[in-house]
Amino acid sequence: MISATTSSGLTPPLENGDRLTRFEFEHRYSAMPNLKKAELIEGIVYMASALRITQHGEPHAHIMLWLGFYKAFTPNLQLGDNCTVRLDLDNEPQPDALLRIEVGGQSTISQDGYVESAPELIVEIAASSVSLDLHQKLNVYRRNGVQEYLIWRVYDEEFDWFRLNVGEYIKIESNQDGIIHSQIFPGLWLDKTALLAGNLARVLEVLQQGLATQEHQDFVQKIYR
Repeated sequence: MISATTSSGLTPPLENGDRLTRFEFEHRYSAMPNLKKAELIEGIVYMASALRITQHGEPHAHIMLWLGFYKAFTPNLQLGDNCTVRLDLDNEPQPDALLRIEVGGQSTISQDGYVESAPELIVEIAASSVSLDLHQKLNVYRRNGVQEYLIWRVYDEEFDWFRLNVGEYIKIESNQDGIIHSQIFPGLWLDKTALLAGNLARVLEVLQQGLATQEHQDFVQKIYR
């Protein structure tokens, strides 16, 4: 492993492709306060390039609006935007969005404020990072038990929704009405076609239909603390 400091006593900067332990990754990341996003995937450092509004910024905002609306009507959930997640000793991603059950869920918050272990749901906006998101990250999230993994492949104009089932990810397809239903968060419904078309009014209309179901009300009663 590369040492935490150089011979001059300075902490080396993070570089794309560095092979580091999670502890060394965190040490170098914390020494670069102006760095907005870096991830450790299978022990390798990945650093984000500048983000374009059409290919990333706006799709990201639409996902946060959709998840935020769901959270507003569902207690005991925590929604995260670009939060670092300590998954294991070789993986510390910074997913575009995550949704976790705050009390009684499968992840916790460390004393220094980081998510530890797998949140129930993760979303990635994949433009230039599509290969990483569909392969290395998919395997990392699967192995660590992320229950639902959503990937918006912007250039491909596709949206993939995976559900963990007996250790493998199975793609959830839209029903006959074109709607995808979360199997972990009852009432979290998505009109994929409307999302890809930028029709937020329709996206929120369908979500409201999901929130009005008995399934969602039962879920609220179950997790209400």
